[in-house]
Amino acid sequence: MKRTLGTCYYPEHWPEEMWVDDARRMAEAGLTWVRIGEFSWSRLEPTPNDLQWEWLDRAIDVLGSAGLKVVLGTPTATPPRWMITRHPDMLAVDAEGRPRKFGSRRHYCFSHLGYREESRRITRLMAHRYGRNPHVAAWQTDNEYGCHDTTISYSDAARVGFQEWLAQKYQSIDALNRAWGNVFWSMEYADFGEIDLPNLTVTEPNPAHAQEFRRYSSDMVVAFNRAQVDEIKDHSDAPTSHNYMGRVTDFDHFEVGRDLEIATWDSYPLGFLEDRVGADAEHQRAFARQGDPDFQAFHHDLYRAVGHGRWWVMEQQPGPVNWAPYNPTPLPGMVRLWTWEAFAHGAEAVCYFRWRQAPFAQEQMHAGMLRPDSVDAPAVAEAMQVAAEMQDAPDVQPAQAPVALIFDYDADWAWSTQPHGDGLSYFGLVFNHYRALRRAGLSVDIVSKDTRDFTGYRLILAPGLVHMPDDLKLALDDTKAHVLCGPRTAARDQYFNIPHPLPPAIPGLDLYISRVESLRPDMPLALNGGGAVIGYSEELEGTSEAVLRTQQGAPVAMTSDHATYCGGWLDDAGLDRLIALLCGKSGIATRAQPEGVRVRQTATEEFWFNYSATAAETEHGSLPPAGVLRRKL
Repeated sequence: MKRTLGTCYYPEHWPEEMWVDDARRMAEAGLTWVRIGEFSWSRLEPTPNDLQWEWLDRAIDVLGSAGLKVVLGTPTATPPRWMITRHPDMLAVDAEGRPRKFGSRRHYCFSHLGYREESRRITRLMAHRYGRNPHVAAWQTDNEYGCHDTTISYSDAARVGFQEWLAQKYQSIDALNRAWGNVFWSMEYADFGEIDLPNLTVTEPNPAHAQEFRRYSSDMVVAFNRAQVDEIKDHSDAPTSHNYMGRVTDFDHFEVGRDLEIATWDSYPLGFLEDRVGADAEHQRAFARQGDPDFQAFHHDLYRAVGHGRWWVMEQQPGPVNWAPYNPTPLPGMVRLWTWEAFAHGAEAVCYFRWRQAPFAQEQMHAGMLRPDSVDAPAVAEAMQVAAEMQDAPDVQPAQAPVALIFDYDADWAWSTQPHGDGLSYFGLVFNHYRALRRAGLSVDIVSKDTRDFTGYRLILAPGLVHMPDDLKLALDDTKAHVLCGPRTAARDQYFNIPHPLPPAIPGLDLYISRVESLRPDMPLALNGGGAVIGYSEELEGTSEAVLRTQQGAPVAMTSDHATYCGGWLDDAGLDRLIALLCGKSGIATRAQPEGVRVRQTATEEFWFNYSATAAETEHGSLPPAGVLRRKL
């Protein structure tokens, strides 16, 4: 795939006489793509059925005439005010029963069928008008599904939709009562119409109830997105995409991605470090101007899987953002590093958000490629440097990594529904394993729980996969790779019941979990030989070989020739030991990295990235701060 650059542009924000010069400067900066339109509904349809396309016609023509390709966004993330008058019950409702108000964005409920039809209508009209436009080379549906906690809504529309969804799934109320164990606390229902949403209960709701509502809510995102894709496909052959977010896990991105050709995501390394990575103060201080060394890479690999190999960064942070607790300026060179890192993980395009900083409204503190007065901001020079460097760079040649890491949204919902300890999360557990693999110098492929062909992998990790279907267990047993499971892998069936025989019931391993506990932060269980169990611990019994034990002798990880189960949430030192052990079993060579240095391999190149604020020595020479080293293999 050819590497390209782009930006996000809002022609409706600027006088029309600026457009030609903006387009010229974009092309001169080496940009190929321009995303427009995703927030423009009030200008496209200022009052119901009063469609004003002419300004967008001219904007697309100006950009296309400059040699730029347009990604056209459907405007459904920002329904105009008149839409609320037409559908006053379309607003999402939070867990406390309060409607989300008009005045920002994403103020709709995915379950509201009236608004879904309005979204289908505006998408149909847009696709009919621009579907064959030669300058419109790709589409984006909506914008950032799930951002601002907007996936799960406790509205009346959601309640009715959930009841119908349950009736279709279970067919009989007796089947639902049995599956959920509703005999507990006399929670049995006589009819699907009696089932309410799992909020505002006196204490925690039945976890099976909560988990099913999360599955339903995810299905509503899938249905909403599919309605738009269907309309676009009726009129256009250009690929469709959606821009996902970092650490937004409350809908199944793999399911949404089945209807799209390209997965994109919005990468804000400095903002994410402050409010999504979960790092301590020391780590945040060390990487305040660079971002976490692994967070972006994790999402690159995740969205490569969601996009079936085709993925972009649709919004790349170019300077300080406006929404994190603290919003520092990137270290010089970091915009270039973030761009090359995305390309190293297989991105087709990296687009910077946004072209010009807005002088008004909510994002006026969010830097762009240009200042509000149209003077170049520092990101322009770094983007132009990348564009020049790409002239001598080969196209992206993807290569299968030696390690596969299974990521599952349903498992994340299960951990959220029943964390069992403060601060425990599925995302955090999987991300910790990913970090350990990267510290060992390894490239990683993230795969979905639906994967059954693991040919070519030598090591497969499935930490925290709460429900592991039997056919996945068999597929993992059939593979030649070594498989790591746990903690909490296969701990529940699909209805959130503890299965019998006791978990994990992994083929090839003679062990079961007799008891679990969550640990206070100040009460880790030290491992014999270094490292510790933190947060969560399982008591393992069986005859498989123990390869990690506590200092008191209790088994923590048990193994066979083919599989290993780890019954504890390990700290970094413990995970490093476990990964080294597993790579030894799998015949995978590892290499220790200096602090903040990471490596990524493609089929033809090896990339070294220095996230540290100081120079680092590698086996191929010195890397300056924010340094990138490209080496042909």
